[in-house]
Order: sequence, then structure tokens, then C-alpha cells
Amino acid sequence: MSKEDQQNKPAALQGSLSRFLRGGELSAIEDPQEYERRMSALPPAQREFAEEGTRFANLWQYFSEHRMQLPRHIVEQISELSKLPAAEHVATMRRVNQALVEYLNDVGEDSGVRQ
Repeated sequence: MSKEDQQNKPAALQGSLSRFLRGGELSAIEDPQEYERRMSALPPAQREFAEEGTRFANLWQYFSEHRMQLPRHIVEQISELSKLPAAEHVATMRRVNQALVEYLNDVGEDSGVRQ
């Protein structure tokens, strides 16, 4: 996002989104040891969701790098995730991740993603 775009955004939005940028408290964790430390500190239910979320992020990154669009039904499932009861989040993310891997297997033999 350019500086001009950032200046035109409401301050609250800038502040909340900046948490996800490099160096922010919710940015990607590059160090594998730090990632494992943080994952181990989570309660089991949150850890499961974080692991599935990480798998989804890795798959999404693969799709992006190969200029592939996520299938529409996957986008719809992800967009509905916040409306589901918390107890269904992990199972939904597992189904989404499995569907993405199957989609990649159907697209080509050499998709480059390991299961």
C-alpha cells in the first residue's frame, strides 16, 4: 500500500492492519524455532486452528506464486468461517485444506505441493 493510500485510510484501519505487516505483532513468523515456541504456548484448540491456518496460508501462497485462483467454493467457505461456531473452525479448515490439495492433484501430476 502506498503512503498516499495509507493516508487516505481511517486511522483505526491502518492501526489494525499494520499488526499483520512485517514486524507487527501478528506478522508471519520467519524463525522456525520462534514459530514452534509460540505454537506450543497456545491452548490445544487454538493450536489446532493455528496449524490448519498455517497450512492454508502455505497453500494460498503456492496458489499466488503460480498465479492460480483459489476455487470459488473454497473462497466461500473461508468467507463464512467467522459465522460458524468456534467448535467447527478446525474441521472446516481441515476440509478446506484437503480440498485444496485434492484440487492441486487434479490440476497436475507435478503440482509441487506435498501432502
